[in-house]
Amino acid sequence: MPHFVIDCSENIIKMKSPKEIIQKVYDTAESTELFDKGDIKVRINPFELYTIGNTKDDFIHIFANIMEGRSVSEKRNLSEKIIAELKLMFPEVPIISINIRDFEKATYCNRSMV
Repeated sequence: MPHFVIDCSENIIKMKSPKEIIQKVYDTAESTELFDKGDIKVRINPFELYTIGNTKDDFIHIFANIMEGRSVSEKRNLSEKIIAELKLMFPEVPIISINIRDFEKATYCNRSMV
């Protein structure tokens, strides 16, 4: 159910493989025990064309979409753990961030629900 979409500068996937980055985010999210085993989805979008304050600084930003029902402290812990792991993995990258958005249970639908 949870979706972690990693947007990053193209140079990021030259520093570490997409597989390594995806696995790090997956493992860290799983370690929080907020999600059922096997439900976590992670994707990566490297960008060639972007600007960061009119620069080409490298960046990583994760859009995390999770089902509503987790506390603010649980979501903060999830955010901080993922960012801490990515800082270790990419100590030279100046911009590493995440935001978490809640899916509304009442309006969420997927293939198996129809």
